[in-house]
Parts: sequence; structure tokens; C-alpha cells
Amino acid sequence: MTSSEQPLVAMVGGGQLARMTHQAAIALGRGLRVVAERPDDPAAQISPDVVLGKASELEALRRAAQGAVALTFDHEQVPQDVLVALEAQGVAVHPSASALRFAQNKLLMRERLAEFGAPAPGFWRVEDPEACPWPGSGLVLKTASGGYDGRGVWFPQSKEEAREVVAQLLEAGQDVLAEEKVAAKRELSAMVARSPLGQVCVWPVVETVQENGMCTVVIAPAQNLDESLAAQAQKLAIDIATELGVVGVMAVELFETADGRILVNELAMRPHNSGHWTMDGSTTSQFEQHLRAVLDYPLGDPSPLAEVTVMANIVGSSATNGMSMDERVHHLMGRSPRVKVHLYGKEPRPGRKIGHVNLTGRAADLDAVRQEAERAARWLSAGE
Repeated sequence: MTSSEQPLVAMVGGGQLARMTHQAAIALGRGLRVVAERPDDPAAQISPDVVLGKASELEALRRAAQGAVALTFDHEQVPQDVLVALEAQGVAVHPSASALRFAQNKLLMRERLAEFGAPAPGFWRVEDPEACPWPGSGLVLKTASGGYDGRGVWFPQSKEEAREVVAQLLEAGQDVLAEEKVAAKRELSAMVARSPLGQVCVWPVVETVQENGMCTVVIAPAQNLDESLAAQAQKLAIDIATELGVVGVMAVELFETADGRILVNELAMRPHNSGHWTMDGSTTSQFEQHLRAVLDYPLGDPSPLAEVTVMANIVGSSATNGMSMDERVHHLMGRSPRVKVHLYGKEPRPGRKIGHVNLTGRAADLDAVRQEAERAARWLSAGE
């Protein structure tokens, strides 16, 4: 197949998700064109087909979509009017504007999921600081749009503090979502893929370990999760994807409560950090599956390749041991030859995800597998 015969997918966003999707596209013999703001964005560094521009620029997205079978995303921050305009011109946008808006706006997501009975924390749309609720379990405040890795989320310690936060957000022109604080046992994620024809598949439910609002570790599958609860989480992910008409992969982030319930936290309609383990721990990675879905190909087998896979994020640090990243990778490969390293080509900054590692093993050895994966991530982060 010549390059001119390759089905081409356009992806809005030049970050690490587009970079790893590009790797999957190469293996499938498919083209991936990325819309990146800068030539040194992670995906732009490696893709031969880059449109420089912002996700908010209709003309840039038009250029990217020209000749493409579908247009998809590595982030949700694309204005609705831009997406609607592209769809009106015949561009196959996956997921569609009508689906993506529920991942772009947490208030809309909460209201829509409530319509078909998806389990979730109590929530309120707050338009007046004086009307801000204060449930007995406490409150979480969120901006309706934007925010990730703990940004755009507040945990007020009193009703007065909650009112102050709401007043500041409303003054800044933000829509405010208030949620009942959940006494979570742990956080989970159910990843689902869906094609335009409605074929769906799910990966095993995973546990996500959070630190300061950022995912640091993923354990796949989630250990000691009741089989019926795991099946419920997978069915919930399928139901949401089907109800909203999602095309591509979607992460349904969940709370598991102490009394054995699961509650929807947030949605991400794109490849997601909680699915990075699939690159080395699943028959079909989330990135390959996303391409299959948006191209309307039959979906791949999501079966795990090992009893357990641990993913640990490599996070930029201000403290390093003076060694270059290349030197750290060299040492790690000698010390932990089974660890799979994925670097994003990003300039290290404190708190910034710059890569991840995966390590597979036996469930009986989970503690040792996790320790080795986390140690590898720390070493690549700060050389310690």
C-alpha cells in the first residue's frame, strides 16, 4: 500500500496521547496527521504530517481534516462551534460534537447521566454563593469546564469557605458544579471502545492511585474487586458510551465506596492515562483500539497479557542527580530489564507527566511488581 492509499486519520492535539496514537498508526500502516500548536510538541516531534495551529482555529482543523477519513482528539478542549462547523462540512468527527460536549462540561455530564440513572454523587448547579449547599459528608467544587490532574477542583472545609470559592469562580465567569464529597474506598477506571456501527468492547477494570489529584499508579486489573462490581462497572461504561453515541475509546472514572457501590466521577472521550497499561499489558492497546474505532474497523481483543500490569507515571522533578535522561534510561535498563519505558519528549517540569513505565507480572507478586515499577518511575523522574 502506498502512502497515498493509506487511510488517514487527523488528530487534534500534539500531546503525548497523539504521540502514542501515532506509534499505533505506524504499526497498522495508517497515516496520522496531528494538529499541534508548536513544532516541538510531543506528537509533532515524530509525525511527518503536522498542521500547526490551535484547537480553537477552524481553518487549522479544516486543513487537518482535508483528505482524512475521520478527525479525532487527544484532548477535549475544542470549541463546540468549531466541531459543529466541521460536521456541517461533512467531516466525520469522532467522537461527535454532541457526544464530546458531555466530556467538555461536567455539569452537562452530570445532568445527562442522571437522566438515565447512572450512579453518581449528589450534585448541584450553583449560580449564587448564598445558595451553595453543604451536605453532611462535605462538598467538592469544580469548574464545569477545563481542569485536569487536580486543577479546577476545590475541597472547602466549611460552608463559608465554599461560598467564597463559588463567589470567586462566578466572578471569573465560570460555571460551578458542586458535588457531594464521596467517602471513597479507592478510585477505579473502566475503559470502553465503541465503533460507529455500535460494536463495543471493554478492558478489565483498573485501580487508579491518586496523589494531589494526579494519577500516579494504575493497577490492572483492580485487585480484590468483587466480580459482580467489576461487571457492573464494565456494563456502565458500555451503557454510557452507547447512550451518548461515543465513537473511539472512553475512560469512565469511578469511585468505589466502602459499602460496595460504584459512582461515576468523570468521563474522558479519548485515550486516557488509566489505559496506558494496555500498551504492554493487553492484546490490543487503547491507542490501536481508538484508531480501529474511528476508522470503523472491527475492534481488537482487549484481553490482558499477564495476571497483573502496573503502570507508573514519570513526573518531572526539580531535584535530579545530575544525570541526563539518557543516562538514567541506560542505568534503568541494566537494573530492571523487564520494565517498559515510554517517554513523551516533554521538557521536565515539577508536576508534569513526562512519561510512564509498565511492568507485568503474576498477581501473587503484585507488591514486588508495583515496587519495581514505582522505583523505576522515580529513578527516571529524579534519579533517586
